[in-house]
Amino acid sequence: MGHVSDPIVVMGICGSYDLDSANGRMLEIILEECDGLGAETVIWDHGVKPLPLVGAEGSWDDKNVKEFQEMAVSADAFVLSSPEYHGTMSGVMKNSLDWLYSKHTSGKVFGLICTLGGQSSNNTLNHMRIAARWIHGWVTPEQIAIPNIKKAFNDDGSLVDEDINGRVKDLAASIVENTTKLRR
Repeated sequence: MGHVSDPIVVMGICGSYDLDSANGRMLEIILEECDGLGAETVIWDHGVKPLPLVGAEGSWDDKNVKEFQEMAVSADAFVLSSPEYHGTMSGVMKNSLDWLYSKHTSGKVFGLICTLGGQSSNNTLNHMRIAARWIHGWVTPEQIAIPNIKKAFNDDGSLVDEDINGRVKDLAASIVENTTKLRR
């Protein structure tokens, strides 16, 4: 962790390979809010640098894994955005979290977002919370579940629902403020 006056670094992790997706767009939106609050932001791009499955042959020495873990170490906070598949986080998100250990994430803030094709559910948020807690992360009480994701965005990529826009602002503020408190 840097000097207290240094801006905090928030790392986005997407639960899909393609950042040109609903979850990639949600990370873009929330990270723009964090930027506006004085944070620096980075995002891991699974499409460009996919992570192998944990335990696959050669995975422990994979250069993308090492780079992913180094980015996590240099981050002060995380935003996870995952689609909900079969009532839980995507395999991409679970595998990403499986590559992180408390030595990378201990004492760092996590903000959680999930997207759903149909009605809202908290399963994915709860499962990501358990995983983040297991690696000693501090999960914000603010969280976002976005139902009916195919209808959630305007043509310009902005969110249709003003309530969800407000929740994005609240989540970004919580991530930045709580990370700043924890760094003191």
